[in-house]
Amino acid sequence: MEEIVTPKEHRKKVLVIAGPTCSGKTTLAIEIAKRSPAEIVSADSRQIYRRMDIGTAKPSNDILGKYTHHFINIVNPGQEYNAGEYGRDARKTIDEIFTRSHLPIVVGGSGLYIRSLIDGLFEGAGKDNEIRLSLEKRLEIEGAEKLLDELHSVDPGATMTLKTLHRRRLVRALEAFYVSGLPLSQLHAMKPSIQFHPEFVGLRWDRKQLYSMIDNRVNEMMDAGLLQEVQSLYTHGFDDSLQSLNTPGYKELFSFLRNEISMERAIELIKQHTRNYAKRQITWFNVEKRMRWFDMQTLAEIEQTATSINNEIMFSA
Repeated sequence: MEEIVTPKEHRKKVLVIAGPTCSGKTTLAIEIAKRSPAEIVSADSRQIYRRMDIGTAKPSNDILGKYTHHFINIVNPGQEYNAGEYGRDARKTIDEIFTRSHLPIVVGGSGLYIRSLIDGLFEGAGKDNEIRLSLEKRLEIEGAEKLLDELHSVDPGATMTLKTLHRRRLVRALEAFYVSGLPLSQLHAMKPSIQFHPEFVGLRWDRKQLYSMIDNRVNEMMDAGLLQEVQSLYTHGFDDSLQSLNTPGYKELFSFLRNEISMERAIELIKQHTRNYAKRQITWFNVEKRMRWFDMQTLAEIEQTATSINNEIMFSA
């Protein structure tokens, strides 16, 4: 059990560098780490996987050797690891970083991972495969409307409607109730306490400039051997049927290896899907009211931004 939360003014600070892919988050983290003892806590839901290096834009081995990173290369592509587990594990890691009197720098664009770490997700409802399979079978036979009525009868606080129906969440909500005896809306209120104060920052670019940077990065990834990385994964029995690999940069090249699309089309789709992903990330983090954005025009400005963050945010009263 995590301890009872302490007043905000007494909690230690954690720097959270969030935002869209290719915006310079890792570069900013390294620049800050040069200025004070720090350890980087990755909040990237794909960099946790081994064998997925180029396509996830992991820091170089040189950077990993010079600056301590956590939650990179911790599981294989076929292993399950979710946001709830990450939040719990990352909070323990941050506690350990504080004991070394280092600054924890959370870096990533996976919004749910960051939310789980910073605000907590309920972790106690548990799972029951038998109940879930039974509910999934009933969903197919009886239809979504009947199960939705059942959800509203056991959980009057549930807000899901036929118009907003998400079949997986419907099954999960009913599973949680039948496992715990409590409605999911009530269970969500039972979140872990957080023992630190997050300082959110992000680098904001003109949208067209960011998209151009994404396109250039994809070209660089291909030059660095992304196709060979995907071929190696395929050889070892991994493909985009796995959630970990159903992601831009991988799923398109698996399609190419299956002769479903041309290489030219695969690269075009990688760029398009990555831009779409960046757009979703921007939407997610624009809603985060704690975020402080720094407007950028060139990568050379990141060094000065790091100094400003150190002086104005991390070490201010």
